[in-house]
Amino acid sequence: MTTSKKRPTAKAEAAPEKKNGLVVIVGRSNVGKSTLLNALVGTKIAITSVKPQTTRDVIHGVVHDPRGQIVFADTPGLFTHVPDTLTSLLNEKVRDSLAGVDAMLYVVDATRHVGDEEKAIHRLVALARVPKILVLNKSDRQQPFKDEYLVWSDEFDRVVEISAVDAKGIKPLLEAIFEILPAEGVPLYPEGQLTNVDNDFWFAELVREKIFNALGDELPYTTTVEIDETADRPNGMLYVKAIILTTALRYKRMIIGHKGRMIKEIGATARKEIEIVTGRKVFLDLEVRVDERWPERFE
Repeated sequence: MTTSKKRPTAKAEAAPEKKNGLVVIVGRSNVGKSTLLNALVGTKIAITSVKPQTTRDVIHGVVHDPRGQIVFADTPGLFTHVPDTLTSLLNEKVRDSLAGVDAMLYVVDATRHVGDEEKAIHRLVALARVPKILVLNKSDRQQPFKDEYLVWSDEFDRVVEISAVDAKGIKPLLEAIFEILPAEGVPLYPEGQLTNVDNDFWFAELVREKIFNALGDELPYTTTVEIDETADRPNGMLYVKAIILTTALRYKRMIIGHKGRMIKEIGATARKEIEIVTGRKVFLDLEVRVDERWPERFE
């Protein structure tokens, strides 16, 4: 009788280790950081506006991927001049957000000349001892000052060109991020969660976005929105009461507009977007108040 030796089975290849990390998005005001965050996550997380200092809080956007999880932190723009309490606090938030991150995206706009604000941001980025990517935004437009930014290329692990508004170049950017992230860490958010903000915060931000978009440079950035109440009505409608705070009576009049036309426009556009996201009928109740001291309470 003969016996056959059992052939050894091939050792299963170890599954590639997933990468999880916190990646901060930095750049000067109006460079497209919030638009980029929305493009990376694939949905609207942060509000966008051409008005400086639109972003005031460090907002997280989460990308879930077979390769791991990336948590992006959107930051306010840094201002070289500090005329008031709000601007000072925003600059402090920018600096605080750079601590404890795993990688950094430095977003620049090559349609604009490198100025004092850009140089201040660049100095902060240069001090960070983490993997960094230089992100050249607005590739869909002429970039006459591109070479001014490319002289910094050697300071970065990767250079990627994108158009955040068109979501072009997002896939190569994500690939570059996963390449430079360390292969360690645990996911910060459960599967499916896309942001750290709750509904009330997002509703307030959305109303603020519509105010800035409707009034533009006419309105100072020292205007904010707080949600006073949300409630489910018996008919299935969502009731949202939002308080718009501004610092002077003349700004209140601007927000309300002649015969209330401006506040109606703001309310209509905000309500429609809330309805799209929530899938519900919404009654949006807006009230404008003057509070000269609200920026002092900002944290």
